[in-house]
Amino acid sequence: MNKNNAISALILGSLLCLGLALLGYGIGHSLIEMKSMERTVTVKGLAEQEVKANIAIWPIRFIQVDNDLTALYQTVQNQTDKVISFLLKQGFTVDEISSSLPSIEDRQAQGYVDPNVKYRYAAKVTISIYTKRVELLLNSRQHMLELAKEGIAIASEDYNNRTEFLFTELNSVKPAMVQAATTNARQIANKFAQDSDSVLGKIKSASQGQFSISDRDSNTPYIKRVRVVSTLTYYLKD
Repeated sequence: MNKNNAISALILGSLLCLGLALLGYGIGHSLIEMKSMERTVTVKGLAEQEVKANIAIWPIRFIQVDNDLTALYQTVQNQTDKVISFLLKQGFTVDEISSSLPSIEDRQAQGYVDPNVKYRYAAKVTISIYTKRVELLLNSRQHMLELAKEGIAIASEDYNNRTEFLFTELNSVKPAMVQAATTNARQIANKFAQDSDSVLGKIKSASQGQFSISDRDSNTPYIKRVRVVSTLTYYLKD
């Protein structure tokens, strides 16, 4: 009986040792695989595209002076009508044109009167165009001399009085640009893998950066540059 127990204990001990050995091998192999999976490379992919603005906002501003306030209002109204008539002649619709109330400045009310100032009142008027027909707007700006012939001196554009060009159709270019940024990132990652004698694996993580829209240059603000940078992390394998 004791002999049989000893044999059984020996067999059980052998099986336990074999099981522990296999378990140790499996754990060791898994750790090696997990360690290899920790090898990664993080790269950034860039995509840029030029697009045309699809909306334009054009403020047309002029200033009129006079010593008689009633006469000033009449002159301002006449000039406003002429500007609107000019815009309608160019092809804009009434819905695209808006005019603000004139801003009247009483120079004598300021307390100090410059002796070189000949006129007491100055009226500032802004007529705005909001349109999706950007090409029409660009063409119309070439004919502003017609207003000068009508005796209307249009103020030159400055930071607060400049034509704005907008691109609001970002969703139409997003998918292609994200794909281009991802392709660019993979090319960079492949080059890194080759240089390190590795093979590029699957994507571990990816994040899409913010899209930015800017003017291509100061001379053509109606042409926009859309830009996005995506960040991707790839696994590397031997």
